[in-house]
Amino acid sequence: MGPTRKPNVCHRLSRRALGFFSRDAGVVQRTNLGILRVLVCQESTKFKNVWTTHSKSPIAYERGRIYFDNYRCCISSVASQPRRLYEMPKCSKSEKIEDALLWECPVGEMPASPSDYKSSLIALTAHNWLLRISATTGKVLEKIYLASYCKFRYLSWDTPQEVIAVKSAQNKGSALARQTGIQQPVLLYLAVFHVLPFSLIGILEISKKIFGNVTDATLSHGILIVMYSSGLVRLYSFQAITEQFMQQKLDLGCACRWGGTTGTVGEAPFGIPCNIKITDTPPLLFEVSSLENAFQIGGHPWHYIITPNKKKQKGVFHICALKDNSLAKNGIQEMECCSLESDWIYFHPDASGRIIHVGPNQVKVLKLNEVGNNSAQHQISEDFVILANRENKNENLPTITASGRVVKKSFNLLDDDPEQEIVDYEDELDLLSVVAVTQIDAEGKAHLDFHCNEYGTLLKSIPLEESWDVTYSHEVYFDRDLVLHIEQKPSRVFSCYVYQMVCDPGEEEETTNRSSKKEGDNFKF
Repeated sequence: MGPTRKPNVCHRLSRRALGFFSRDAGVVQRTNLGILRVLVCQESTKFKNVWTTHSKSPIAYERGRIYFDNYRCCISSVASQPRRLYEMPKCSKSEKIEDALLWECPVGEMPASPSDYKSSLIALTAHNWLLRISATTGKVLEKIYLASYCKFRYLSWDTPQEVIAVKSAQNKGSALARQTGIQQPVLLYLAVFHVLPFSLIGILEISKKIFGNVTDATLSHGILIVMYSSGLVRLYSFQAITEQFMQQKLDLGCACRWGGTTGTVGEAPFGIPCNIKITDTPPLLFEVSSLENAFQIGGHPWHYIITPNKKKQKGVFHICALKDNSLAKNGIQEMECCSLESDWIYFHPDASGRIIHVGPNQVKVLKLNEVGNNSAQHQISEDFVILANRENKNENLPTITASGRVVKKSFNLLDDDPEQEIVDYEDELDLLSVVAVTQIDAEGKAHLDFHCNEYGTLLKSIPLEESWDVTYSHEVYFDRDLVLHIEQKPSRVFSCYVYQMVCDPGEEEETTNRSSKKEGDNFKF
């Protein structure tokens, strides 16, 4: 028998209509996404610029929603024409949203309220309020007043979609305190919550007395990560710290007496007292030194990536086993290139345990596997390499002197522009998207390439219509049938370009696109 052919789109749609699937609900979803991947990558499919807008404030994108004016205005990019979902009332500078995370209903849990089945935006305001906002209407569903004793500024996931960490700005302490050494200031605070419904785990203080001169600290997957200016990174168990040093369990909305004051936890002006105060050095889980505190954990089994803590080692990465700090075979990764910026590396977000190494003119996908049959030793090898496709038009151009003599200049351009390659992973379609700048003159051009995540094969290339200035800051998102490009120009001018998939473009679609662009320009931000 010959090789089995993969079913085409029509065959897949017919089987779906007849219900030829297992009882696993995920099979239908995976089949639908497989059909969409075929449509996205087929030759006749085009991506058209359907909407362009500009703003004087930063533009953010998350799961089909474009946010303007510090998250006050939300535009849906899912429809054929981007449309306004909501616009919250104008507010003072002290009430503006400074940071936000998108929460989506977790699978396997039963939310208490019908509104909890829909996505929410978890937002932090400039005056220390933590809000849960409906992602479709902009209505405030929950609000918590954090505290008045510090300025909270940053939001991050400790456990994605389950636990959030709210970090304060760092307190440097007064000049007198630094000179006399009498006062030991709290350097920063971390407020930790379960989400939906909001429930407080605790507020932790990071003090100079216990941790020393800390430059930053954060929470990730239950691990407290503390960083120092020397490049030192230390890891502690947040659960062990909570069990040992929590002074009092606090519940949101309940009365509390703290420091001689009585109030309701999470309501103004009482807020939430700092109830986790470390009085002794907690047990250390792990310690490593890395240049600029660059440190990542991932892979199967667990490995970590660091850069040796010397400036001349910038751009050199060591991949080591977490259990014994041993360097993996071929574990020193370095790209030989002439570039304005160093390359960068991270564990692949597809949970395959692979590693993505991004340089100015290539993207390497590395895999971690055993050396022979020895499960105790691992090696790094190339899975595949994606090479950038650029046009260096200015290389080796001849020059004619005043006497008419032709002089050929011999020089090499840098391998890259000032911007690194932009790499994104579309997890639902299992595609890698890579932005490549093909022309770096005054009217620079770029295209977005879709590569098979398993083999690195180029499946489709999409030219971006707008000019690409390599000195600007760029973000590019690929989300199912949508491509979105956010550009920051000088003087804090932001531009947003939205591309949508068109399977059979024609005159009618072109007319619709022109109309969409015109309507998009009517939005003022």
